[in-house]
Amino acid sequence: MTEKKLTNSRRHHLKSLILQIAAGWIEEEKKELVLAKEAYMAENCPSPESSGDQAILMELCRKIHAAIDKIDEDRYDIHSKVQKADKEIEDLKIKVVDLIGVKKPALKKVRMSADSMLQALLGSKHKVTMDLRSNLKQVKKEVKEETTEQVGDWRKNIEDKADRKKMFETS
Repeated sequence: MTEKKLTNSRRHHLKSLILQIAAGWIEEEKKELVLAKEAYMAENCPSPESSGDQAILMELCRKIHAAIDKIDEDRYDIHSKVQKADKEIEDLKIKVVDLIGVKKPALKKVRMSADSMLQALLGSKHKVTMDLRSNLKQVKKEVKEETTEQVGDWRKNIEDKADRKKMFETS
């Protein structure tokens, strides 16, 4: 069986249609959220009547403050329950790890230079080099230069040695 392939223009056209439909859905969801918010606010938060005198307004403020205090207490209680549950979950995770134990993977033999080991241990920020040759003491070779004064004329040395030989022979 041979399957028909879509041409690029057809694929792009279909993709643009899908994106238009999705954009319409997103707009509808936004409108629904706004309507749901307005309905919730109308149901749970009726608009205050400010047509009364100061005593009625003060009483309304006291009711609002009492409602806020109650909601704050509920929020605090729920927050503390969530923290307690999170702590219990963390303790249980630790117990599970302790019971199962941590499996150590089999180590693989890796050849790496001293520089790459230090870079792996210290991170890429530290520039440490283990060029061992750079730490060695530099030794300069002494070049023996024989001066002509020390050597002198070889015939003169032989004559001096001959005089010494005569000295030992005569004694």
